[in-house]
Amino acid sequence: MQSKLTLRLEESVIKQAKVYAKTHHKSLSQVVSDYFQVLTMQETQPTLPPITQSLVGVLNKTDMDENDYKQHLENKYL
Repeated sequence: MQSKLTLRLEESVIKQAKVYAKTHHKSLSQVVSDYFQVLTMQETQPTLPPITQSLVGVLNKTDMDENDYKQHLENKYL
């Protein structure tokens, strides 16, 4: 069942959201609905196993970039 929701946002945010919705061929209501669904999915996702959680953040993005990894694979397999 669908229900009505009133949101109060800055005009500039509304304009940006409308442009986003139009470029993605969706209604603004659908964009907001999709966003809320993503938000609630993140909360219901199971937590990572302890060993995996301990590895989160070990490598910073600056530690290795995409080119380093490509070079590693080329050296390994070529």
